[in-house]
Amino acid sequence: MSMGAPQPRIDLIVGARPNFVKVAPVYRALRGHRDRLDVHLVHTGQHYDANMSDVFFADLAIPAPDAFLGVGSLSHGAQTGAIMTQYEQLAMQSRPDLTVVFGDVNSTMACTLAASKLGIPVAHVEAGLRSFDRTMPEEINRVVTDHVADLLFTPSADADEHLRREGIPADRIHFVGNVMIDSLVASRAKIEASNILGALALEPKRYAVATLHRPSNVDRDETLAPILSALESIQARVPIVFPAHPRTQRRLAAEGLRALRARLTNVRIIEPLAYCDFVRLVSQATLVLTDSGGIQEETTYLDVPCVTLRKNTERPITISHGTSVLVGNDTATIVREAERILGGGGKRGTVPPLWDGHAGERIAAVIQRRITPGVTQ
Repeated sequence: MSMGAPQPRIDLIVGARPNFVKVAPVYRALRGHRDRLDVHLVHTGQHYDANMSDVFFADLAIPAPDAFLGVGSLSHGAQTGAIMTQYEQLAMQSRPDLTVVFGDVNSTMACTLAASKLGIPVAHVEAGLRSFDRTMPEEINRVVTDHVADLLFTPSADADEHLRREGIPADRIHFVGNVMIDSLVASRAKIEASNILGALALEPKRYAVATLHRPSNVDRDETLAPILSALESIQARVPIVFPAHPRTQRRLAAEGLRALRARLTNVRIIEPLAYCDFVRLVSQATLVLTDSGGIQEETTYLDVPCVTLRKNTERPITISHGTSVLVGNDTATIVREAERILGGGGKRGTVPPLWDGHAGERIAAVIQRRITPGVTQ
């Protein structure tokens, strides 16, 4: 880049809790090129609760966003449209040279569409994941984003294969590894220093952790009740800590679930935790029950048995290589797998390739080559 030329502007888009974990290593790596790149953090406000947003920024050492769109909680269509409108206005004013989106939330697809229609190139971090279940809103977001984006950064080899099968040109695809693991590795000292076990009076490997947030599990009594019934059985063997997503907290208060919830006497339902506290809690659990794709990845890296409360997953590498087992939401199946783990038969796995803490650096290197051609590292 010639002296005096304006630095290329990069917008990093975050909106929901999983994005914050993914953006942190990419932000740090791009800021390492601050003499050549102008990096801006844009928060859509898709998750706006302090426990779902502010504490993660603090824990992951991410600065306050340069722009906050304040969209808030709306229906899928209304939220996607509001994010597109707000980000379009921002992008028309600032004209970024690249918009970087993360994961598969509504903010991901909305900002991709807004940027691409303005002729702004888009990079997608965590591209190529597929559950092949179009009833999942996240699957729609993933597919649309991948087919619009110009740079596709994948976390695993299966993601590359999905993109190739869908006709994505090979020069757009970059296998870089898993940015969520970058955040875990970078935060290891803070995670190990967390006193969450002491605060909750827990002994290592003497408790289980449960999380639930997917609409397919929590939005209807007939899908949530079987999972709660499984927790009712498992609690007889081991106490369960249940950091509850706001969506799940609202559903647990439903009239039809009141009697069942009252029987969860050894299930401790708590507020969502800060990142380091939560990872510490998971790392010392004997068992994790979850419908979160990110937690499937974290338990695989941490070698903690994971019962995945879903019928399919966009992260099959956590099953083929890792510690995850798919069980759906059938009570008997969940209890049977949990009993097997608690009896010492938990699945052990290996860490997938390039889940090494350096994915963010690889992404930054590709972006710098793309956005400042001819400039050496």
